[in-house]
Amino acid sequence: MSLVSAFVPIWILTVVGYAACRWGLLGEAGAAVLGRFVFQLAMPAALFLALSRMPLSGFAGRPLLAFAVSTAAVVGFGWFGASRLFGRAPGERPVWGMAAGYVNSANLGIPIATQVLGDVAFLAQVVLLQVLVVAPVILVALDRHRDPAGRVRMHRIASLPVRNPVILASLLGVACSAAGLRLPATADATLTLLSGAAAPAALVALGASLHRRTPSRDERAAPAELAVIAALKLVGQPVVAYVAGLALHLPAPQLLAVVVCAGLPTAQNTFIFGQEYGVGEAVTSRAVLLTTTLSLVTLAAAAAVLG
Repeated sequence: MSLVSAFVPIWILTVVGYAACRWGLLGEAGAAVLGRFVFQLAMPAALFLALSRMPLSGFAGRPLLAFAVSTAAVVGFGWFGASRLFGRAPGERPVWGMAAGYVNSANLGIPIATQVLGDVAFLAQVVLLQVLVVAPVILVALDRHRDPAGRVRMHRIASLPVRNPVILASLLGVACSAAGLRLPATADATLTLLSGAAAPAALVALGASLHRRTPSRDERAAPAELAVIAALKLVGQPVVAYVAGLALHLPAPQLLAVVVCAGLPTAQNTFIFGQEYGVGEAVTSRAVLLTTTLSLVTLAAAAAVLG
């Protein structure tokens, strides 16, 4: 499978979503309903299955640290730089940072890792880092800003795993993996069917969001803003990962894995989170599309230079 062929299904499903909304096939609330389906049902099923089947041992400490440094640096810069550069409101900043540094490690990362790296071992660790560390931080921040007073309330944070299906499913998946539990065949087959809808439904919802008959709550997606997000995601994060990898004296194969994973485009989960919380929808949808289109250059360059 070539790098280009890994991207083609993503582009096709996004176009399908746009066309379906353009021709009125999804109705006025089609994108919102699809987004909620992904957030509330399909994404939790996919995360639970992936994490419950993933061994929690054998982590590559230094490579994962290099990737974590690049993620923290880029997400942090995007989060706090958004307010200074573009006047983003506090509630919008978490998804802005997520758009800049949360990589598409699942439906696009797997074929890319297989093609460029030869296996998905390191990518599995990236998935764990994002799902168990980065996503909860983003969701806690979004939940805080959903509060009318914008206050940090410990009972809300403590109850977030129960109220948020993404976090709850992730924790249950890790618990099952740690305990060595396996679901009954019927439950596993049911969740497998449901999880299979997560990526295509999210991409169709993403495409539908690009065509709106009525203005969304957030239509400020200036070209300069998208350019900064794309630069952070496709240049800044791989460069930071490369520098961190060199500082940690990673061997060439591990350095390539870190840089390739850091160069993956913005995950469509970013748009789903923004849509669920009603913030940054225009920016995140366009950032996913832009970085997915341009990341092919970053990935090809990393493979050519470091491979």
